[in-house]
Amino acid sequence: MKVAKVELAEGEIRLAVVEDKTVRLLDLEQVDNCRNLSELIHAPDPAGLAKFLIDQNIDPVPTSEVTFLAPMDRQEVWAAGVTYKRSQIARMEESESGKSHYDKVYTAPRPEIFFKATPNRVSGPGQPLRIRRDTTWTVPEPELALCLTPEMKLAGFTVGNDMSARDIEGENPLYLPQAKVYRECCGLGPCILLADKPLDRDAT
Repeated sequence: MKVAKVELAEGEIRLAVVEDKTVRLLDLEQVDNCRNLSELIHAPDPAGLAKFLIDQNIDPVPTSEVTFLAPMDRQEVWAAGVTYKRSQIARMEESESGKSHYDKVYTAPRPEIFFKATPNRVSGPGQPLRIRRDTTWTVPEPELALCLTPEMKLAGFTVGNDMSARDIEGENPLYLPQAKVYRECCGLGPCILLADKPLDRDAT
């Protein structure tokens, strides 16, 4: 099941279940302690709760008539770096001063985890992303994003875009926050695929 945060034509923001080319709006007044997307995906059974909350008094709305927003509320976005062999090699080629660091982190038991964005730095589907004015080499980095509960339980998946200033990071690994964190540096969405069953990566 996919859930999303959408803006209706009149400007109202609602949560919805995405079904093919339509969305079913949710009625959050039916239960206590579920007033936003965070509380929905942090519930013991997000898919079951979302199905229960579908507003049966409203017809399905075509996806063409809504604007998908970034599927988040107040969460921070964190990212993992050097997660596959080509990434390790690329970072080592780009950074003379930090070659050994990238080599070590790839085989280390502790992963490279870095802070990426607060909600005001995140763009939703179709919204612009930015590059720093002091960079000459910025790349988009498509990512599989994991939605985790405060208890570190996997709640779902979405799509992310980790914009990176490669020349700044390559100059010195300690410049990573400057290369990664700025206004509209991260894209997320359009939906959260709830982790109510094993992920079929080939089909997805």
